[in-house]
Formats: sequence, C-alpha cells, structure tokens
Amino acid sequence: METITINSHVGQDGILRLDIPVNISNADLTVTIIVKPSDNYQQESKPKGKGWPANFFEETSGCLKDSPLIIDSEGVFYDLEDLTMLGFSTNPTYGF
Repeated sequence: METITINSHVGQDGILRLDIPVNISNADLTVTIIVKPSDNYQQESKPKGKGWPANFFEETSGCLKDSPLIIDSEGVFYDLEDLTMLGFSTNPTYGF
C-alpha cells in the first residue's frame, strides 16, 4: 500500500479531475480519496437547499415592517360545481 498526497484545483464546474501515476498496470485497485480544503480556502456564499442564498432569510426577515404589502382583493373564487359543469375535474391532482 502506498499513500500519495497531491495538491489539485477544482474548476468553476466543481469537478475535481485527477491523473495519478501509480506505476502499476493491468491490476484492480482500491482507491480511497479524502477531500480536505486547503488552509487558505474560504467558502463562497452559494445557494443552498432549494436555491436560497446563504443567510437570505436572516437578512430579509422583517424588511417590509415599515411599508407592509396591501392586498386589494382576495381574487376570484370558483364554485367547484360550476367547474365540473364546464368539464373541469375536481381531482386534487389537477389543482382544483
């Protein structure tokens, strides 16, 4: 068993590409990779979870407290019976 330590760079695409000469040919190998950021690595503010930027909710929570949103009307509501007469399904999978 041999331990090989290399320094490499991950490109903009986030994919690490490795070309490591091992001086072994025509053999099956078990390769173990440990990914450790370098000491000067700084995490960028990238979207996490469902695409929200880091600290989005902490930075925007309460931002409308001085000028709240005003809703003019509650919109148009349809009677489900009227929709079925028009040929629409009341099945919940269709959003009605």
